[in-house]
Amino acid sequence: MGSINGADTAWVMTASALVLLMTPGLALFYGGMVRSKNVLNMIMMSFSAMGVITVVWVLVGFSLAFGEDSGGGFIGNLSHMGLTDAINQPVGPDGHQIPLLAFVMFQLTFAIVTTALLSGAIADRVKFSSWIVFMVAWSLLVYVPLAHWAFALQGGTGGWISDRLGALDFAGGTAVEINSGASALALVLVVGRRIGFRHDSMRPHNLPLVLLGAGMLWFGWLGFNAGSALSASSLAATALINTQIATACGALTWIAFEKIRDGHPTTLGAASGAIAGAVAITPACGFVTPLGALVIGLFAGAICAWAVSQKFRLGFDDSLDVVGVHGIGGLVGMLGVGLFAALIANANGANGLFFGGGASLLGKQVIACAATAFYAFVVTWLIAKMIMKTIGFRAAPDDEIAGLDTTIHAESAYDFAGVAGGGSIGGGHHPLRDLIARSREEDE
Repeated sequence: MGSINGADTAWVMTASALVLLMTPGLALFYGGMVRSKNVLNMIMMSFSAMGVITVVWVLVGFSLAFGEDSGGGFIGNLSHMGLTDAINQPVGPDGHQIPLLAFVMFQLTFAIVTTALLSGAIADRVKFSSWIVFMVAWSLLVYVPLAHWAFALQGGTGGWISDRLGALDFAGGTAVEINSGASALALVLVVGRRIGFRHDSMRPHNLPLVLLGAGMLWFGWLGFNAGSALSASSLAATALINTQIATACGALTWIAFEKIRDGHPTTLGAASGAIAGAVAITPACGFVTPLGALVIGLFAGAICAWAVSQKFRLGFDDSLDVVGVHGIGGLVGMLGVGLFAALIANANGANGLFFGGGASLLGKQVIACAATAFYAFVVTWLIAKMIMKTIGFRAAPDDEIAGLDTTIHAESAYDFAGVAGGGSIGGGHHPLRDLIARSREEDE
């Protein structure tokens, strides 16, 4: 192994742990947003991604994403298949080299959380077995190529977005955010709406759980963005503070939007706005000044809040707002780079439109966004259609109505019978116990 920088290595490994924590955080965030009858299923969809994507990544995923380009900047080769040749190998420029396996782990956590994001779009209505099949196919056919397009500079000769087009994406505005938003839209169009959409109440069942998950995501996002510097450096510090600024501003403008529109700022809005701000700064955090991050975060919160409100008018059932938050938020961030990028923030970046760089960078950002969204939507639609036509994607209607926790996992998140049993003295009436009794009588 060549000369390894210990500080850089320690930071990348720490950042990897922070990003991995985002997936359990996402599980809680999503779990609190669904109805109580589906919370365990929602959490399982995220946790299963940690297992499935790890196996795929070790076998071929990392190699195809970060191996030497096989031509055209589209996909890597199989030189790292199984990761055996990654042992004791360095990556990075002289003076800032880290073990290749540390980089493998860091990028694995990105692949995991991006895949898990899609579960929110189709919450409450898909078969768990089909979700497993989908994750394997989607990670290989959608995420891996897009990761190569955007990130391959660190692991081999680069993909066409990073090397050939010259668009700037610091931590995943294309491969993670716009990808997940476009893929989510394709998924919901194929899978269809939940039973009762627009008619039944489908409010979040546990808002404290949502806020806990959002807090974990906020915490982990600091590693997601600052870790992408791959060094313990001033660039990492810039990405760190920019992430904090934009996330905070996103939360503020989302609840301001709610206050103006509805008269009430909500806790769900604060959590959603924070995620929107973090999403938007992801591609920009290493290329803009703190003031640029502030503006991007402010716009992201308001724009994503408006975008989420449009799904009912447009009629697509994106259960947990993956399209509106991640797709639109990623678009805001990528275009924000074209407007607010500044060489003072990163000498390896460029000046955006508002810093005297003209419209050239903004044009490149638009092309990167459009290509990513088109590819992700089309290929995800084809994968979902294939699954629908073969093993089926939707849960049975009776299972969907009863709840996927009991029908698929044979478990329940909350023991209402236990609560009811201790809630009344002397055998009097108890609302929860009476409700359970009535349900049992109806079943009989």
